[in-house]
Amino acid sequence: MALIVDVFPARQDNYGYLVHDEATGRTAAIDAPEAKAIRDALTRRGWTLSDIFITHHHIDHVEAIPELKSAFGARVVGPRAEADKIEGLDELVGDGDVVTLGETTFEVMDAPGHTLGHIVFYDRDGGHLFSADALFSLGVGRMFEGKPGPMWEGVKRLRDLPDETLVYCGHEYTQSNARFALSVDPDNVALQQRAADVDALRAEGKPTIPFKLGEDKRANPFLRADAPELAAYYGLEGKEPSEVFAAIRKGKDNF
Repeated sequence: MALIVDVFPARQDNYGYLVHDEATGRTAAIDAPEAKAIRDALTRRGWTLSDIFITHHHIDHVEAIPELKSAFGARVVGPRAEADKIEGLDELVGDGDVVTLGETTFEVMDAPGHTLGHIVFYDRDGGHLFSADALFSLGVGRMFEGKPGPMWEGVKRLRDLPDETLVYCGHEYTQSNARFALSVDPDNVALQQRAADVDALRAEGKPTIPFKLGEDKRANPFLRADAPELAAYYGLEGKEPSEVFAAIRKGKDNF
């Protein structure tokens, strides 16, 4: 039996996700950005919420926990390293742990940087990665709490996953990320094509999520911080990729 993923908008530019294990009927929300959006999606699908998987402590990812937990009695799983910042967690997890939803297994991976305790959930068998704000389509999250070195190492681990992996991130930022990416990597043909595809999707009001990780590996400058052309752009030839990654992140912050 398969895992069904339902994608829906939440808040201003968040994405909400419901993941439904067909074999058992268990349904989890990936993060809890907005109770109404999640309730509406559950009603539309005819599913009942059994679990909530939290990636990090920011309010736009946890705000709906109390209401949903009260209404559904859902089990709430979240990052051990941020347990003091998130109310209502029932199960604490970190790198290397496994979370089950019926017959579906999610591997937990640390992805520090956006927040220090940020985690992602990876369904290896189904090829789904729920990256929240650690990895965006053509970008990464702002480095609010972490340092470039550990964040780059976390990004590289995600980059090592199979090309066919479908990535479900936390926000619809792809179009603005594409504009920045083209400004620092203008000769990248894969990026040029991706940007054109993104513009077409957004013109039709369609989401750019999920995206294939393999396409992002070729087009996302943050996944290419060890590429010579990006080091050259920033005048950092011969420097560590983490320094190039930091320069790209600073560039995006100021773009």
